[in-house]
Amino acid sequence: MNPFESLGKMLILLGVFIIVTGLLLVFGSKIPFLGRLPGDIVIKRGNFTFYFPLATCIVLSILLTLILSLFTRR
Repeated sequence: MNPFESLGKMLILLGVFIIVTGLLLVFGSKIPFLGRLPGDIVIKRGNFTFYFPLATCIVLSILLTLILSLFTRR
């Protein structure tokens, strides 16, 4: 296998990841459940808000794992 071929595939996957991340940042607020799942931690005290989207991170991790495993099977 040519070393440039594997580098090319890695760059294509990185580009797709950057595009998907950019689309999520632009259109993420329009997805109704994203960031408001049960299990997301929100602490509001005075003028301080701490937000940790734990459940959202787990769901996105599972989805990305399934998608990438479909594309990287040999």
